[in-house]
Amino acid sequence: MHLTALPDAGPAPEITFDDFLKVDIRIGTVLEAAPLEGARKPAIRLVIDFGPGVGQKKSSAQITAHYEPDALIGRQVAAVVNFPPRQIGKFMSEVLTLGFADSAGEIVLFSPDQPVPNGARLA
Repeated sequence: MHLTALPDAGPAPEITFDDFLKVDIRIGTVLEAAPLEGARKPAIRLVIDFGPGVGQKKSSAQITAHYEPDALIGRQVAAVVNFPPRQIGKFMSEVLTLGFADSAGEIVLFSPDQPVPNGARLA
């Protein structure tokens, strides 16, 4: 799934705590990162290790404004791991890597400020 800036339209509709629990957000460590060939918009393909419970998953992220692939190796990132896979060109993206748009609409990755175990779930 591509990580792209969404328009700021104010808060989303209210949900229940049970709805929130359905979204499985985990921390993983980037093992591989490279430009995503054939993407309509520049993107980086990632292989992320979410530990033994989830395993290694692939993601496509439109984060080229702030990140070079080599600098992402070893970095921990947050991702939604329970969305269905999505085909991005010839690449199958398995998780949605999370980030926030900066003032120019470019994505800044969301990650913990201290190391946590791969696979840790947002609490």
